[in-house]
Amino acid sequence: MGGDHGPEITIPASLDCLQNNPDLRLILVGDEAVIKRLLPQDPLAFPDRLSIQHATQCVGMDESPSKALKNKKDSSMRVAINLVRDGHADACVSAGNTGALMATARFVLKMIPGIDRPAIISTLPSIYGHTHVLDLGANVDCTAEHLFQFAIMGNELVKAVEGIDNPKVGLLNIGEEDTKGNEQVKAAAKLLENSSLNYIGYVEGNSLNAGHIKVDLIVTDGFVGNVALKSIEGAAKMIGTVLKEAFNKNLLTRLAAFLAYPVLKSFKQRIDPRLYNGASFLGLRGLVIKSHGGADVLAFKTAIELAEIEVKKDVIRKISEQVESILAQRQSA
Repeated sequence: MGGDHGPEITIPASLDCLQNNPDLRLILVGDEAVIKRLLPQDPLAFPDRLSIQHATQCVGMDESPSKALKNKKDSSMRVAINLVRDGHADACVSAGNTGALMATARFVLKMIPGIDRPAIISTLPSIYGHTHVLDLGANVDCTAEHLFQFAIMGNELVKAVEGIDNPKVGLLNIGEEDTKGNEQVKAAAKLLENSSLNYIGYVEGNSLNAGHIKVDLIVTDGFVGNVALKSIEGAAKMIGTVLKEAFNKNLLTRLAAFLAYPVLKSFKQRIDPRLYNGASFLGLRGLVIKSHGGADVLAFKTAIELAEIEVKKDVIRKISEQVESILAQRQSA
């Protein structure tokens, strides 16, 4: 029921996913009457693979997380997360209020032992394909220990989802030199250097999309990560707008656009944010995927597919085992 467009987007996206994957089962959580109006008339379209879980409340996109947690115990968001906690669903996917989703997920699912805070991780397009980045906004203020924990969790997710045995991990900084950065970043670097992770050192902001070397995972605090993410989104929108204006100036530029269409189409697909939609809440004892609130059908479908991949790759178990292993190593040192 969440996001800027609600079930008019989430339901068609869900049906597309069911159509494309015969192994997938989905539970649509929300106002049953509204959901049924948007479903196909044929009740046997997806036998045994599509069900509805009624919820009497919804969390508004601008609603306070604390109020949603306290007053919306039968919201579609809360009910969906309860299904994960109780083992009736393997993952929750929502385009709703990010703060409320995080607060509710943390309250209901609890944290993996050894992890202090959850972190938001997603992928950004780069000249090498894409790069995983965390934290993207869950934690404004972080200690070196928090950044180290983020790196552990992100490393396991990249290994599982991408099939990379030893991901390259970088720490976002204002320069690559050892002398650069604040005390928090320098302390985190020491923890990473002494770990078993494939830590390659500091990376600058250009490594998010076009650094001189490929980085599989970039670690930063939520303040910097969110600003970087929004800046990249704004730059991509500006480039698209400027190109459109330039090619529509006159007949000659429109002809140039026609000739360049295959290249422009390829470029658009390469940086299309809808193909990178879906951010994972790492650190919880259950899988929660946050879709962009303004997602269209393709974007929300991408978020569902991401959840499916992480379920199949058993990401939560692998993160839990790695955290437990590192804690045991620290205690014995």
